[in-house]
Amino acid sequence: MGENITLPKVTKEFLREHGIRIKKRLGQNFLIDEGILNRIVEVANLSKDDIVIEIGPGMGTLTKKLAEKVKKVLAIEIDENLVKLLKETLKSYSNIEIIHADILKINLKRLVTQLSSYPVIQLKEQANWQTGKLANKVKVVANLPYYITTPIIIHLLKAREILSNIVIMVQKEVGRRMVAKPRTKDYGALSLLVQYYTRPQITVKVPRSAFLPEPEVDSCVVDLEVREKPAVEVKDEELFFKVVRAAFEQRRKTLKNALSQTKDLRLSKKKVLEILEKADVKPLRRGETLSLEEFARLSNLIAGE
Repeated sequence: MGENITLPKVTKEFLREHGIRIKKRLGQNFLIDEGILNRIVEVANLSKDDIVIEIGPGMGTLTKKLAEKVKKVLAIEIDENLVKLLKETLKSYSNIEIIHADILKINLKRLVTQLSSYPVIQLKEQANWQTGKLANKVKVVANLPYYITTPIIIHLLKAREILSNIVIMVQKEVGRRMVAKPRTKDYGALSLLVQYYTRPQITVKVPRSAFLPEPEVDSCVVDLEVREKPAVEVKDEELFFKVVRAAFEQRRKTLKNALSQTKDLRLSKKKVLEILEKADVKPLRRGETLSLEEFARLSNLIAGE
């Protein structure tokens, strides 16, 4: 599969030689630290039967390491120039598929279930991704562009049924928000979204010097272990996240005001006070003090109205 191929070292000279211009609008910062690359592979805990989706392979430094450990790598790259370079430098690897696309526009469930080389158990004949159930789940490994980190996380969580782990490099502050606990400044809607569907853990701290060019912030690697079922039981997921969003739209608002003033819920202040009393939540508390379980209790009571 090309195990003896050595990729050239990524430097400014290498980029110039191959006509690669770093595009700030795409958030391109190429990971060049060999030690960090190896740690990401360790965190992903890969096996020879795994299928891995890599988002933004860049120069292919991580792609190569992944390919040497797994059955198949689906490397999704939006930059046409990088796609051409990847196809040339990684052509010796028969288990790498370079896909020129915007990750946010790809139906990941359909992409994976249509892999002819991957075992799929057919359930019913329908013209969508639900025609098959994967025999084994997929892992995501990615160095995410900072400017669209949250949209990509949301996109991946929508495809959670096919995923076992999401191992992503993100801005340090975003990583802290993912793992944050109630009553901390980092705790918010992203914390609840991620913790509802996954078990997040910061596994590697990454200095800005590990990238070319250096970003203005430090990074970290977060391992999101996808839960078999959500962390709490809710009657209506859409409503649950509406309650969460309302509670954090203006962090300094009390729950009494935040829930009664949002247009998403259409609840009077009187009704909000009744629901908060039933949920045993004091009306002057703020969203940042509520646990996942308390948000679930609130949304279930609202759903029952």
